[in-house]
Order: sequence, then C-alpha cells, then structure tokens
Amino acid sequence: MDSLPLFSTHVPKTLVIINRLYTLICSIGILSLMYFRVSSLFITDQLTNDKTRLIPSLLIFASEFFLLLIWLAIRLSRWRMVSRTPITERLPKDEKLPGIDVFIFTADPNIEPTVDVMTTVISAMAMDYPPEKLHVYVSDDAGSSKTQHGMREAWLFARSWLPFCKKYKEIVKTRSPELFFSASESGFGDDEFIEEMKKIKGKYEEFKERVNAYNVSDKGASTTTPLDHPTAIEVLNIISRQKKDVTVVIGDNSTVVDQVKMPLLVYVAREKRPSQPHHFKAGAINALLRVSALKSNSPYVLLLDCDMQCNDPSSARQAMCFHLDPKISPTLAFVIFPQKFRNIGPYDIYDGSMRSTWELSFPGLDGLQGPFMSGTCCYIKRKALLGNSKHQEIDLSELKNHFGASNKFINSLRDHDHDHSSTPDEDSSNVLQEEMQLLASSTYERNTKWGEEASSQLQVGFYYASVVEDCFTGYMLHCKGWTSVYCNPSTPQFLGRCPPSLNILLIQLIRWTCGLLDFGFSRFCPLVYGPRRMSILMACGYACTTLFPLPTLSIWCLAAVPQLCLFNGISLYPKVSSYSFIIFASLFLSWLLGDLIEALLSGGSIQTWINEERIALFRAVTSYLYGFLEAVMKKIGMRKANFVITDKGFDMEQIKLYQMGLFDFRASNMFLVPLVTLTILNIISFLGGLTRVIVAGNWEDMFGHFCLSVFILVMSYPIIEGIFVRKDKGRIPIFVVLVSSWYSVVFLVFGRVILMY
Repeated sequence: MDSLPLFSTHVPKTLVIINRLYTLICSIGILSLMYFRVSSLFITDQLTNDKTRLIPSLLIFASEFFLLLIWLAIRLSRWRMVSRTPITERLPKDEKLPGIDVFIFTADPNIEPTVDVMTTVISAMAMDYPPEKLHVYVSDDAGSSKTQHGMREAWLFARSWLPFCKKYKEIVKTRSPELFFSASESGFGDDEFIEEMKKIKGKYEEFKERVNAYNVSDKGASTTTPLDHPTAIEVLNIISRQKKDVTVVIGDNSTVVDQVKMPLLVYVAREKRPSQPHHFKAGAINALLRVSALKSNSPYVLLLDCDMQCNDPSSARQAMCFHLDPKISPTLAFVIFPQKFRNIGPYDIYDGSMRSTWELSFPGLDGLQGPFMSGTCCYIKRKALLGNSKHQEIDLSELKNHFGASNKFINSLRDHDHDHSSTPDEDSSNVLQEEMQLLASSTYERNTKWGEEASSQLQVGFYYASVVEDCFTGYMLHCKGWTSVYCNPSTPQFLGRCPPSLNILLIQLIRWTCGLLDFGFSRFCPLVYGPRRMSILMACGYACTTLFPLPTLSIWCLAAVPQLCLFNGISLYPKVSSYSFIIFASLFLSWLLGDLIEALLSGGSIQTWINEERIALFRAVTSYLYGFLEAVMKKIGMRKANFVITDKGFDMEQIKLYQMGLFDFRASNMFLVPLVTLTILNIISFLGGLTRVIVAGNWEDMFGHFCLSVFILVMSYPIIEGIFVRKDKGRIPIFVVLVSSWYSVVFLVFGRVILMY
C-alpha cells in the first residue's frame, strides 16, 4: 500500500491538442500581420511620404506587436495542461501524519472585521486533521487588543464547535460556522442534531456579540499604534493527562473548560517601530516562521489570509497526498489551492472568480514546473523556506550570519525534520517566552539575510524585494529547482470574499501591478534571469505575470489613436476588400472566439466572456497604468514601497448594486476620468467618422476603425449607461462627465494639430 501513488494525474489531450493547433495557426497570422505592418511603414515613409500616417502607424505597430507577444507567451505557458486528484485513502494513519502550522494574517481590525478573522481561525482549528498535529498562529500586525480579545473568544467557542463537528462529521461538511449556518445543509439531520445545532448557533451568536461589543477605548488609553507597538505573544493550549475539567486564565478572567483535544492556538503581534523596516506581509510571515519554530516547528506551513475561511475540512489531507508522495516529495516546495469566493454575484461583473487564472493558467503551469505561489491557500514545506537539509554541515557562525543570533532557532533548523507537536506544554517557561519575544522583535533581522537572496545553498524565509512577496518567493524557489503542484477539487477548500466594489478592486490591482512590475524590472526579470534556471515555457509563464501590466500603454494607444484617425479620415488599416484585411479580421475574431470557447469549456457563459473582456479593459486603462507609473517612480527613487490593505468591509448599497450586475461608479476620479474620457472619445470619433464617411464615401478605408470603435463602445456600455441612463447613487457624477468631455475635445484638437503638422 505504501508504494501506491498518493495522487493521480490527468492530461486533457483533446484540449491540449486544440490549444497547440490554435497557437500555431495564430502564430502564422501574427507573422503575416507583422510583415504587413513593416511593409506598410516602409511604403508610407519612402514612397508616399505621407507624414500624417507615419506617427500613428508606428504607434499602432508597436502596440499590436507587444500585445501579440504577450498573447503568445500566455498560450505557450498553457502548452501542457494537467489536473491532479489526491487519493486521501492511501495516506498513513493519523499518528504518522506530519505536523502543520497554520499562519493567519491580519493587519487592521477597522478594515478586516475581527469577527470574520476569528471565524477563519475557528475554521482552521476545525480541519479534519489530528488536533495534536495542528497549530494555528494568528499574526496581528496592528498589535490590536481587540484582535487579541477576539482570539480568546474564538478559542472558547472552538471548544464547543470542534466536538460538534467531530460528532456530526457526516453532516457538517463545512467547518466554518459562518458558512455552515448560512448554508442549506444546516437544516438537515435528526431531532438530536437539530437541537444541538441550535445550541451551537446560539453560542456562535453570543461569540460574535462579545467580539463586536469589545471597545478598545473602554480598556484605557493606549500609546501604541499599528506602526509602533511592542511584541505580544499569547499561547492558548491545554495539555492535561487528567480526565476532568480544568481552569485556565483567558485575559483577565479565569474560565472553567472541559477537556477537549484542541490545536495549539498562538497570538503573535511582532514588534513594529517607525525607525525599523517591517516589510509588510513578508516580514510577518518570517516572524511567524521563527516563533513557530520554537513552539511546534511543523515541517509544513499553511498560509491563509484572514478572510479565507476553510470550507472543506479535507484540504490538509489532500495537500499531504502530494507532499508525502515519494516520487515528487523531494523537490516539492508547495501545494496551492485556488482562491474561491462565496459572494460571487450572478453576473460576476468584476471577474471575482478569476476563471482564466484558476481554470486555464494554473493547470497549464502545473504541466511545467508548477503554479506560482499565492499568499493564501498554500501549503509550503518549511524546509524550502529555511534552507536545505544540510544545516548540520554548515558552520554555526555562518548560520547565525544568515538566520540571526538565536541558538534555539538555529537548533530548530538543524532539527526541522522533527516537529514538536507532541512535546510538553512550555508556556510557563520564561526562557522560551523571552526567546520568542526576541525572534519577533523589530531588530532581530538586523545584519542577517532574512528576506534577501542569501546564496544558492541557503534560503532565508520570504523575500522582501517586492510587495508581491508570494509570487517573487515562489519564483526564486522555482529558480532553485523546487517544484509546485496545483490542486483544484470540485468542492472549494477555502472561501473568501471578493470586493463587490469597483473602487476597492482597482486600488487592490494598483498594488499588485506595481509589485509585479517592480519584480519584472529587477535583475530577476523572468526573461533574463529565468531561462538559465528553468524551462523557457516556465519563464514565459512568469513573464506573463510580472509584465502583464505593460500592455496598458498598448491598450491606451489602440483605444485612442485609431479613433483620432477615424475622426480625421486617416486610415491605418487595409481596405475591407483587400486580402490584407483578412489577416486583421482573422486574428481579431480568433482572439475573441478563442476566449469565448475557453469560457464555455470551463463552465462559463457568453455573459461571463463579455464581463471578463470588459473588466480586463477597465483594469488596463486604470490600475495597470497607475501601477506602471508607480513602479517607474519607485525605480528612479521618487516613491517608496507601499502596501495598501484591501478593505474587507462592504456596505449594503455596494452589495446590492453588485448583485444586480450594475457597476458601482462611486469610485475615485482617478479611475473614472480615464474610463469616461475614452468612452466619450470613442463616441465623438464614431459619430464624426460616420459623418465623414457619408460625405466622402470612403467606407472601405475606414471599416477597420469602425469595427474597433464599436467593440470598445460595446465593452463600455456600463459607462454609457452610467452617464445617460442611471439615476441611482452608483451613476457617474456630472462633474466627471464634464471633465472627461473636456479632455476628449482637447485630445482631438491637439491630435489633429500634430497629425497635420
């Protein structure tokens, strides 16, 4: 039985063959288009000397070329798609399973509601895994007493919730109390189950009331702030050999609790000082790696965002099917599950399901060296993050130069193959407490290699080189020869909440864009650093991710320059009756048709495809542009790294509009003005060009321009609706319409001057 594989792999051969043929055929079309563009530029410049076409033709040529290169790289990264199915029945017995440390991160109780954070904690504690092998660490980067209080309340409620889940495990398929009580399954069962469920639900409501009722101001004045507070570590665990209730101290109160097997629960607020860099989430991860090494030192770590509740309790066992499989285990660094969301609306207008990523890109990467690392829903091998298995052979002084001066932590590195899951409780040990305080201090990493590219031999935690620490760290692990696995079971293992607000979505994307470009512009650029250390297809996959915001300039060009030429009667595309036009039409239609077929094959609909194309356009002309500008300013030293926490609290008006499939345009003007400006520009250009065609009769010359403008206007329908039709609070403000109209007119006037000069 031990020799049997712990998972199966399936290659969808038909889909792979279609994808490869589609890529090869379109590549021929791309070469033909490039030939036409180069020939047209030469003819325009040397023979006709038509200055009015030269500049826009060059811009369009560069834009089309760059977009097609990105498209080709995306297709190559999907060259061999695979899907994997874990076989949990073949796992070893519970006592032989390795320990798992769960890291849950929160940074602001005002943006990330404490009740939601603690529900995630409870769901992690209730996973289907031996409780003595499970250890949950809550990283509170704000050092908030409200979060610490909430963790104590969560621990007390979990003492009722965990036995309930274990007793009725055939009915309670969802271990998050919030998800369970809101699901239809919670209404099924016999009378005994329903009675107990009502009691547990009452306790859950009381738990939420106690957490929400906590007021920091009632506890006295505090001099600490989220960026300036001392270390705070609290361990909640009961280990007693006696079969009786015990009294424990929770905060300021003594509480009698019954003996229930519970995972270790640890609260960690690392020290933060304004004078010391804290490196955002990557710094929090590294602090937990050090602290957990002294308490549990589990060989595997699960990273969870504070809103990613454990939906299916079997994710740990599924991940272990890959980590423990002898064929892939030696090189396997992490197993990634998709981020699914429980509040996806029926229209999904903001593409919260990220279908293209989870259904196409990640299976494609899994057929290469493995998918990228995500900062959540990821089971990572501790050994991959903290060097290799030869710490015993490395000099002690060298280890301290890399990892810091803590002897206990160095000892844990040399013994990382053995977790401390079954060791006696040491919470009363002042020495251990002081050592953990030291490891979580703001100065511990000074003069060490934490977060840096140490050497090919040693890895020292998550990297600090980019605010997208997850993607960059996964990339460096892949460069060192590690692999990864993507697991996408039919039942979502984790469920979070996507932002039902255009403003929140675009702000979040600015951070991602800036971080990825910061990574792509560095010496570790996948197109330069990657090919020497990984396959060219894998490097293409990383290049698509790190450089994907760059087409914002191309999309801006294609959304404005042809429209300017349409307004002025200048043709940039071949006549509709010529053979050359077939190249443009074929590529454009094949792009749209390819995306449509993929959407339908992966469970989407025509409306899904339209919504994805639309939000992709909106993101490209707003978030990607601002993220690109911010990355450039950081590169030249005009701006410092910044990490904006995504707001996890949403108002009812936002949710209502989202569920109705209506865009909420109560967003910053920095997002609305570009979107509205391009829409109005296309309306004016279309009407002006139509008038010119009726008068001049050059329909064949301008047909390509009209097609592009119509496509943009169809994608911009929600904006047109927000300007002319809607009367609700989410409509586009009149001020934005006026400013955008002014910008459109100015662009057309000055554009005409430049073209005619």
